[in-house]
Amino acid sequence: MFESVDEVQKRLRGEGYICTRNVATVVYLATQLEKPVLVEGPAGVGKTELSKVVAGALGYSLIRLQCYEGLDEAKALYEWEYSKQLLYTQMLRDKIGEILAGARTLRDASERIARQDDIFFSEKFIVPRPLLRAITADHPVVLLVDEVDKSDPEFEAFLLEVLSDYTVSVPEIGTLQAKQIPVVFLTSNDSREMSDALKRRCLHLYIDFPSEEQEVAILNIKVEGVDKRLAQEVVQVIQRVRKLDLKKAPSISETLDWARALMALNVASLEDQLVQETLSVILKYERDIEKASTELGRMLREKSAQAKAEKPAPPSAPAAKKSALH
Repeated sequence: MFESVDEVQKRLRGEGYICTRNVATVVYLATQLEKPVLVEGPAGVGKTELSKVVAGALGYSLIRLQCYEGLDEAKALYEWEYSKQLLYTQMLRDKIGEILAGARTLRDASERIARQDDIFFSEKFIVPRPLLRAITADHPVVLLVDEVDKSDPEFEAFLLEVLSDYTVSVPEIGTLQAKQIPVVFLTSNDSREMSDALKRRCLHLYIDFPSEEQEVAILNIKVEGVDKRLAQEVVQVIQRVRKLDLKKAPSISETLDWARALMALNVASLEDQLVQETLSVILKYERDIEKASTELGRMLREKSAQAKAEKPAPPSAPAAKKSALH
């Protein structure tokens, strides 16, 4: 476990994840209070990545449940392995004579067969899904419930019940209690409003796009060999683009992709034409590209003109000395 907020920041940085102190504080409290964390924010700011690096920093296994519309308890919790049960049914049929041997009445025979039900509905026939795997794990794990806002409200209510006391009820077997309380992260892209009940159960964390300084640091860590000047220029452009009214603002992963693309083109500094040619790396909609193209063209031209204005003029040649005859 983490011993302090500072340790959280240090160990997450060791996993290649730069976080603010606010993020580190919520992660620390989640491990101390054994409460789930509901992580909200725009797509591509590192919500899913946070759970992965926490698992890496703690040395825990990561169990991921990807949510979607129509997800039900069976796919999230457990399913019966029907093919294996069918195989045992065939074995029981071969042994039915031995089981019924000595039965004097129909009641006696039916009771003997009924006693075999425990064989068919036992843990050996259960296929555990992510929630059950996290609860029954022998060692602590990190459970990621990704994009929980895409699931139906009914599933959200079921999830809340499971996270309230970390128990699962299997009618044929009984109640299964968590051996270790998992570290739980739920991520949401705000596709729909989460219920107040779920929010009360969780610690809340909102992750926004990073500051310019923080994004430069991320770029320097994630993209090996990137030139410092290029990294600064890339982030400045990305930060400018995010302020536009776009259908999808570029995420951190697209910042990294753009830097790698520019390095592959052996670019040392951003120029207007080059930016126009590579905008499709960071923007995914043609209207966004057109809007950003106009704004960035203006920005880069202004920057170029400013650089020329600030450049010192070359020293003028000294005037030739006049001879005594002149």
